[in-house]
Amino acid sequence: MTSPRNDAFTLFDLRVEVVATDRPMVCNHREGDSFTLRGENLAFPPGQTFPLYPLAALLPLLPAKQRPTHPNDWMTTDAEVACPDPHCGARFRITRIGSTTFRHGDVTLVPLPADPDRHG
Repeated sequence: MTSPRNDAFTLFDLRVEVVATDRPMVCNHREGDSFTLRGENLAFPPGQTFPLYPLAALLPLLPAKQRPTHPNDWMTTDAEVACPDPHCGARFRITRIGSTTFRHGDVTLVPLPADPDRHG
């Protein structure tokens, strides 16, 4: 009898925090505003809002920051992202704050391939 294949994988938990610069912030965020990302879930502190347009600019980067990357990859070394409004001085610091392990079968209905060496 074969043992079931391990379908676990780990993603980094992230914290995104608004960082002030020497330029004024013009969007609806304040220094220290933040949110966390664990798996696919964003969590905001009670009563805090976050503007849509900076969030939209950050969203494509977050799944890449959740995954292990090569030490020389810019996704590993660069932690701050500028606000997409060219007139706003805010930056957003993305920090890996921990990790969470998930199981393939808990996050998708697509089965793993029968051959573990086959990708696709």
